[in-house]
Amino acid sequence: MYGTARSEWRTTPRRAAVLEALHACDGFVSAQSLHTALVTDGVAVGLSTVYRTLRLLEAAGHVDVVRDSDGERFYRPRPDDGHRHYLVCRECGLSLAVESEEVERWVARIARDIGFHSVDHTVELTGVCDGCRPGPVDR
Repeated sequence: MYGTARSEWRTTPRRAAVLEALHACDGFVSAQSLHTALVTDGVAVGLSTVYRTLRLLEAAGHVDVVRDSDGERFYRPRPDDGHRHYLVCRECGLSLAVESEEVERWVARIARDIGFHSVDHTVELTGVCDGCRPGPVDR
């Protein structure tokens, strides 16, 4: 189901449980939080299995990933219509998909001009949402 040329996805009961738990989460989630949710639900899975599964899903293009200011990675299932870029609140973790066609065109142009193919990219936008920002909002 999730095999690609870039990585091999072989479904196991534990991997399926990790994927199901990831889909049940609202927004981005850390590997540690996902592991805690699985253990709380009675799933016998190790933290290393959660990390390996998330890396496989990332390599296969099935999850979007953002990092917080400390470099911790957070995951959520990638929509069927492709990857997205997000603006993430540094305070509460709220994440909103943002329009990124201009970024995609820029990446494609740079890759073409330099002669690269199959280029991957990461664009991370962080800030403080209106709900977390004290005082009046500046726009």
